[in-house]
Amino acid sequence: MPNNNQDKAARRNYRFGFGDLSTFWTGMFEVAAKSTAALGQAQQAGMTAAMRSLELMTNTYARLLGQPAAEVLPADKRFSDDVWSENLAFDLMKQAYLITSRWMVDMADSFQELDPALHRRAAFYTKQFADALSPTNFALTNPEVLQETMRTGGANLVRGMQNLLADAQKRQISQVPEGSFAVGKSLAITPGKVVYRNQLIELLQYTPTTAAVHAVPILVIPPWINKYYVMDLRPENSMFKYLVDAGFTVFALSWKNPNGDMSDLDWEDYMAQGPLEALRVVKAITAAQRVNMIGYCLGGIMLETTLAYLAAVGDETANTATYFASHQDFNDVGDVAAFISDPEVRLLEWLMDLGGGYLDGRNMAATFNMLRANDLLWHYVINNYLLGKEPPAFDILYWNSDGTRIPKTVHSFLLRNFFLVNNLAKPDCLKLQGVGIDLQRITTPAYTVGASEDHIVPWRSAFKMRSLVNSPVRFVLAESGHIAGIINPPAQKKRGYWTNESATKDPEEWFAGATKQQGSWWLDWVPWLEARSGDLVAPPPLGNAEFPPLMDAPGTYVLEK
Repeated sequence: MPNNNQDKAARRNYRFGFGDLSTFWTGMFEVAAKSTAALGQAQQAGMTAAMRSLELMTNTYARLLGQPAAEVLPADKRFSDDVWSENLAFDLMKQAYLITSRWMVDMADSFQELDPALHRRAAFYTKQFADALSPTNFALTNPEVLQETMRTGGANLVRGMQNLLADAQKRQISQVPEGSFAVGKSLAITPGKVVYRNQLIELLQYTPTTAAVHAVPILVIPPWINKYYVMDLRPENSMFKYLVDAGFTVFALSWKNPNGDMSDLDWEDYMAQGPLEALRVVKAITAAQRVNMIGYCLGGIMLETTLAYLAAVGDETANTATYFASHQDFNDVGDVAAFISDPEVRLLEWLMDLGGGYLDGRNMAATFNMLRANDLLWHYVINNYLLGKEPPAFDILYWNSDGTRIPKTVHSFLLRNFFLVNNLAKPDCLKLQGVGIDLQRITTPAYTVGASEDHIVPWRSAFKMRSLVNSPVRFVLAESGHIAGIINPPAQKKRGYWTNESATKDPEEWFAGATKQQGSWWLDWVPWLEARSGDLVAPPPLGNAEFPPLMDAPGTYVLEK
């Protein structure tokens, strides 16, 4: 216990602000130390760039004297044309650009010591600016464009201008040729029926192809910011067809592209009229008491809140849960963080108000394209407008451009309660239908898939499920990005995946001990599902007396523009 003199001294120090001054000076020293480190990193970036420039100058003189070409920095696939290396002028331009762009990114990285959030934004927008300045993006500094212009007498630029005007009318860069695919004709053609419809969803049930099926059916929850058929593209890469052929009864939600009558629907409505209502219908048609559930991206977040709700009310319908590239730890949202802060969310809400209570799907698509600007933006600027060509017909990119509107109430709830404050990780902080959401109540066995190059959901964020739920979680890391990592049918024999039987909750430790497997992770997932899906039984009917088939899949909601 302090004596009276100590107590008086403490009160005197507090009255004269000595305690506050101590805290103030400690903070000032921390700021000074971080500023010094940031300044040192910036100076190092400048010195490194200067040394690289000197090396480039030396290599250029040596090449003029007949020496072979040398690279100061490795070129990327934007400079794959041989002219970028064979022609001295273009080689010099390329390397000078690479040195400068690397210097810009290194300078942005100096903010890391000062403010991690500022660093993320600075690094993202600096890279966007550096990518935009690439000499490949301009007709006069791109040798491939110059060669095509000479070969065609400028016809490529005329066609490019026509393409540009057409895209300006659509307010969207064309990533696939017009009319190259059609939903229900060349995409989303796995046979099935619409067995239920409400104002928010159509529930699709797919026709069995095997004499017997697993007793436990599957319900798929896709994200509503995209259309469901990314999992049912062409027959050769359709996940739904693969599951049906493996002996599963598959149901999938097809979200309605919302209209003016739906602007007031909120997250509770989406949960109630989406997965909860679909579970009721699936159980009625199949007579199953348990259902395997799958959520992709935003659908995975909805799946998680639904499972927490079911656990809170004592409903054990969920048999297993599979998550494809779904956020778990919103403290790490990757490059998307550059677009999310309170001022940006308020601006977005204002724009949605101006748009009638919705976010135009083209705005969301443009945002995601910026996350991979060289592949999804500048590549098409060069191909469509400078070379005057049509882009190749690629089914995933057709799906990517087939966007949907997003209701303000639902989108604002997502951004404010998950991305801004991470309420999902806080027990009972969220309340849905009067029930507190606590992820620790979830005991449903889970299969979680992250993607190694995912710019939307970093795989380490997806891995954090192991720390958030009270379930056994099998984690698999797929090679590639947010879509290509997930949609990887075994027959294509592309890419691979990592597995590790360790129960560690540390993603770095997990990866250090992981083994890379060749081929599709579907070959690991389907046996996992089979072992938990009961005996083989006769296939259930498509619909029943209570829920008769309404029409053929893919239904009407997916066709709405």
